[in-house]
Amino acid sequence: MKFDLHTHHFRCGHADGNIREYIEAGISSGLRVIGISDHTPYFGSPEDQPFPYIAMGKAELANYVDEVLQLKQEYEGKIDVLLGIESDFFPQHAEVYLQTLSKYPFDYIIGSVHQVSGVSIFNKNRWKNLGSKQKVAVKEEYFSLIRQSARSGMFQILGHIDAMKGNYPSFTDIMTEDALEETLKVIAECGIAIEINTSGKTKLSGGWYPSNAILERALYHGVEVTFGSDAHKPSRVGDEFEEVAAALKDIGFKEWVYYKQKRKVTVPL
Repeated sequence: MKFDLHTHHFRCGHADGNIREYIEAGISSGLRVIGISDHTPYFGSPEDQPFPYIAMGKAELANYVDEVLQLKQEYEGKIDVLLGIESDFFPQHAEVYLQTLSKYPFDYIIGSVHQVSGVSIFNKNRWKNLGSKQKVAVKEEYFSLIRQSARSGMFQILGHIDAMKGNYPSFTDIMTEDALEETLKVIAECGIAIEINTSGKTKLSGGWYPSNAILERALYHGVEVTFGSDAHKPSRVGDEFEEVAAALKDIGFKEWVYYKQKRKVTVPL
């Protein structure tokens, strides 16, 4: 059964197309389930939309939820439309994110770390003039934030857990003291799934997040997995689903999961 839990649309300011177009693309690509999961507003500021090219405005959140729920009804019997959202994780703002998002009937929430020390993980310039110890510190802080997000209880899924390599492929080669192993153990203990996110092909790193090497360790630690294209245009919905499924089978996974009404649904590979 084919599904995709990670899709965006125009409200976030850096994606193309409306929600209906993503749903129609999902039907065309043979999806049985599609999750709409645009970026949350930024709740760490009193402004409605302090980052108009990164996240939707606060005033749009209720409209977003209403539109997804209406389309869910309209497409019933054709495709199962799930109400999701992708939430940044900022420890200092976690409580306001938790309180705000709890007001809505999300099927699942994806927790993603997009910033470390106030700088985007995709910012190529952050690595300039850093020595090896400083690079290790950045990587360890990144994985520390992922562990904190897992322990927060806010999320069913963690998004693109090695995406910091996206525009800095050498990130993979930065040696840390078991930061990844500790992170995977925590994720498994918390019972949260990680997504295989195929949007890495749009960055310098290519491939998907996380790498097959990380997925092998995830299997060892008992971490569950799900699928998300992270589509920012309708044509990428379901992108590389079959390739990911084949890779997971080769690694040794027997199943993957998605979430509906925050309850896990298991799908055999």
